[in-house]
Amino acid sequence: MTAPKPYDLIQRAAGMISAARYVVAFTGAGISTPSGIPDFRGERDGLWKKFDPMKVASRSAFYHSPELFFDWFRSLFMTSWKAQPNPAHHGLVFLEKNGYLKSVITQNIDGLHQKAGSSVVLELHGTALTFSCHKCQSRISAEAVFNQFNEGAKVPHCPNCAAILKPDVVLFEEGLPQDTWEQAENEALQADLMLVIGSSLEVYPANTIPQAALRNSCKLIINNLSRTPMDGMADLCIPMDAASLFPLLIENI
Repeated sequence: MTAPKPYDLIQRAAGMISAARYVVAFTGAGISTPSGIPDFRGERDGLWKKFDPMKVASRSAFYHSPELFFDWFRSLFMTSWKAQPNPAHHGLVFLEKNGYLKSVITQNIDGLHQKAGSSVVLELHGTALTFSCHKCQSRISAEAVFNQFNEGAKVPHCPNCAAILKPDVVLFEEGLPQDTWEQAENEALQADLMLVIGSSLEVYPANTIPQAALRNSCKLIINNLSRTPMDGMADLCIPMDAASLFPLLIENI
């Protein structure tokens, strides 16, 4: 049996989106790599191939070795701050504005969905674009931290009390934000179609969100360059770059 041609897959996906009542997107690193954001778990260039996450991206690392933590995080933050949404992010905004897409559940911390204009974004792993002071409880904008880094600071400090600022990301050894998690579960249970875009579906517990949708008889489209553990359960798998796929998908809806 010959594999379906890419255009046939795109037409089928467009038909499924048009027929759906409640579409939810679940996104991972693959939607942002075309915008220059590095992938954490990529087979060749993933950040965890270069760094031990427990040494640079854990709660212990932040509190015990903040200089080492920010040696890793500073570059990721600066890249995220400067990055711009690509056609996949804008495609999801189009689907939302035209009544198809109800929400975006994301594993990403780069804020690109919000930059593109998505209005309902549930960030399971937090965001790299705000910071908190755990001494005086201040919330500090990304712009203020960017300016500190741009002026040569190695570690960002609170402008109010001078304590070290912590990015509002979920680090190893930390739990996911409970309110966001409950909203994501609720969206998954309402969905009759979930679009998985750029996720390996290997990160627990985030990968249980699409699984919950499937158990509730939701249809599943997976758009990822590499295979995922859920490919065999999906209604459609499209192994294309997300930024290349979405303009073609929008044309067919």
